[in-house]
Amino acid sequence: MPPFKDEHILIIAPGSLTTLAQLGLPESFTPARLRIPTRMFPGERKGEWEPYKIREKIIRRNVANGSKLTENGTKEDIEMGDAGSRTGKEADDGDAQEEDEVVYEEDPNSDEGAVYPLEGGRIVDWSCFLALLTHIHNTLSPPFHTPILLISQPVWTAQNHETLTQFFFEKFKTPAFCLMDSGLAACYAYGLSTATIIDVGYEKADVTAVTDFMVNDIGRGLAIAGCGGEAMTAQLLKLLGPKGWSREMCEQLKKSNICEILPQGTPLPGSAETESQIVTNPAAAASTGAVGSGPGQRITAAAQGEAPRGPGLDTDVGDEADALELKEAEDGILDVAAIVTSGKTSEFLARKEKEKAERAASRKAAAEAAAGPAKPIRLPNAKRDKNTFLFEERRQVEEESRNENGKRAIDEEGPDGTNSKRQKTPELSEPALVSEADINPSQEPVQDAAGTEASRRQQEKAARKEERRKNRLAHGVNADTVRRELEVGIERFRSTSGGNLDALADSIHRTVLAVDDISKRSELWDSLIILGNGSKVKGFKEALVATLNSKYLISPSSGTIFTSELPSNLSTPLATGANTPQPQPPGMPPGGPGVGSHVNPLLYAATTASNPALNSSSLAPPPTQLPPGSHQAHTSHGQTPTSIKVSKAPEYFPEWKDAGFEEAAFLGAQVAAKVVFVVDQGVSKGFMTRVEYNDLGPSGIHEMSL
Repeated sequence: MPPFKDEHILIIAPGSLTTLAQLGLPESFTPARLRIPTRMFPGERKGEWEPYKIREKIIRRNVANGSKLTENGTKEDIEMGDAGSRTGKEADDGDAQEEDEVVYEEDPNSDEGAVYPLEGGRIVDWSCFLALLTHIHNTLSPPFHTPILLISQPVWTAQNHETLTQFFFEKFKTPAFCLMDSGLAACYAYGLSTATIIDVGYEKADVTAVTDFMVNDIGRGLAIAGCGGEAMTAQLLKLLGPKGWSREMCEQLKKSNICEILPQGTPLPGSAETESQIVTNPAAAASTGAVGSGPGQRITAAAQGEAPRGPGLDTDVGDEADALELKEAEDGILDVAAIVTSGKTSEFLARKEKEKAERAASRKAAAEAAAGPAKPIRLPNAKRDKNTFLFEERRQVEEESRNENGKRAIDEEGPDGTNSKRQKTPELSEPALVSEADINPSQEPVQDAAGTEASRRQQEKAARKEERRKNRLAHGVNADTVRRELEVGIERFRSTSGGNLDALADSIHRTVLAVDDISKRSELWDSLIILGNGSKVKGFKEALVATLNSKYLISPSSGTIFTSELPSNLSTPLATGANTPQPQPPGMPPGGPGVGSHVNPLLYAATTASNPALNSSSLAPPPTQLPPGSHQAHTSHGQTPTSIKVSKAPEYFPEWKDAGFEEAAFLGAQVAAKVVFVVDQGVSKGFMTRVEYNDLGPSGIHEMSL
């Protein structure tokens, strides 16, 4: 089959709130170019969907002098009767005629009445979801020979995969279609064959264990409720709601830089632990490092491994000038005889006095600078009781109706109930109206030229006004944004106080333990990939790793159990399994002959490791060797990890480094699309072709998807 081109590949990544899409693979992979909200609006007919909210708007148009403005702002030609046949009253009645016109316009910022087809990753409205995919396809307008790669959610079933395969082949006539798991896409992005992927989304979190580019479906954490970004917003609303905060305020607080998740065990500002660290005696802190006065407050510098504090040489706060003088007194012994015989005694004394005066002046200037107004200390966010952020409130502006001439149609009635429009001067009805052209025919061309120029200016003004309106709609500036500063206390540190991290850590532990290959578990613990827009909150990743360490991490030296009970002259045995007590014949006490049953076998083996002569079991014949691969063979810590590490993000994608790797699944889809569609070209059965779809049907996608 003909190879696919990079610029023809279409990638779609649906999400609960935002769907990412991109047509074509750039030379250097970049974040998604198209970001569309995962929502649609019901149309006029049942089963029809619109991508934006359609609003009905009534525009009042005034008909002046029996004329009417067209779309481009010019006046339509009208038939004029005799000048004397219309009275002044009739002319005024003609000016007062009005018409109402109904106009439909799109509101891209409104979500009123929106339908979200994905909830917790699951497809809950198929008609809406397929309409969304159609809208994305039409927006990008790919060519006919376009392969499509769709990133699937972990909770999608086999039947969902078949339905989507049938839709893409039947609706868009695509020549090739690929379904890729989001967890596997993250592995492609980081270049890892074995990893544990924690994807924190809007309403849920997914935990996936991938070993050798194979997704382990057994024990996989699917759509873990209460662990997404929405749970953090709900917790903030629970804490700040009684203070008058709205959900939008809590959402913007969560996205601000002052909302932070502190590691486990870190005291909150204003707590008793934090107050105990406040310096109450600056002099003691400068000399000894103590935070206050009294017994038990001093922290010696020797215990901290630092230089002693205080004035003098080799101290942290010693004066340099004093140190120099002391050094001269110790090392520099003046040769008085040489100075006297040289005949330059007065010059030498003058130089010494000058140096002494300069040192005194410098010390005085330093003292004055120190005694001046101290600069305010800027504490970090984690140590502030309160902090502020800018809240952007969007207030919808109702556009005022305008008349045909572009002027505001407001203030129709004055305070007294009368019409406040500017009234025209009543015209005389008895004499016939005589135009200026009849009086001075030579002025008629000039008047026509002036009218044409005014009409042209009016057209340009209307065009500029329409262009500004379209620009506002395109950039989402259809609402009046008001910024105000909000102050929040320590509630900003408690967005995960509802147990989100504990539930997520438990799911990670269960997912890793469900992997059949025990030898891969340690590698899974050392290759954590944390992504998803829900993990953008400051300190989330560090707090999650700290929770895992506190709950499941064991020390690497745990194999040397009971080492605290060993004498100091005995060496610590290594955790190689060589000192593990072997099964004894029936009737023989544990640890060998002569050893009582009350003796701990591990302690006995540890104490006799450095002196084999003390181990009576060493005289016994060697135990029977177990066959290779037996379950009794010791491999590693399969139940609990000895180290937990987060994988390092790739550094060879500069655009992704600036945007962040929270959406790294899309980056992995770009890498996979390049490999599967361009390099591999279907040799490894990574995608389904049109011919294979005709032969196998939608169910064939299970054998060819990634």
